[in-house]
Amino acid sequence: MPVLHATVIGNVQGVGYRWYVRGRALRYGLTGSAVNRPDGSVEVVAEGPKNALARFLAALSEGPGRVDHVEHLVSDGTLGHDEFTIK
Repeated sequence: MPVLHATVIGNVQGVGYRWYVRGRALRYGLTGSAVNRPDGSVEVVAEGPKNALARFLAALSEGPGRVDHVEHLVSDGTLGHDEFTIK
């Protein structure tokens, strides 16, 4: 199954961005996680159907705060998550 690895750069910490991401992931039926990184970005990993990941990736540019850039890579694999968590 496809896995999206994304780093969201901008003013995305302390503004509810990870909760926004979790809500979108649940809406699209994805599993994975979102975690704040020490450099101020948010790391997002999500697994699910290709079309759902494409909609989710588009949604990462929105939400609370300010998103300047989303770096991403899609690979094949398995995360082994059974839900979408915030770390």
